[in-house]
Amino acid sequence: MRIVCPFCGERELGEFSYLGDAKPVRPAAGAPEDDVFDYVYLRDNIAGAISEHWYHAGGCRAWLKITRNTLTHQISSVEPAAGAGAAKVGA
Repeated sequence: MRIVCPFCGERELGEFSYLGDAKPVRPAAGAPEDDVFDYVYLRDNIAGAISEHWYHAGGCRAWLKITRNTLTHQISSVEPAAGAGAAKVGA
């Protein structure tokens, strides 16, 4: 699988680290224990298109939001994750 980084261009999968589903939102500080449990442990196992967070560890060190089909691994979009940008290499 190859990923087209918006900052570095097309790269091999080995340069990236997978974080997981981009949909869950971390509960606010002081949220009920049940909300934290659900956030940490309960995930949907989607068969089809899903938005995921990936980190370009072997390149620009940017967090990316990637839309990928879990059945075919086809990537339909890659964009910088909200609030993230390309870190300066060597910084």
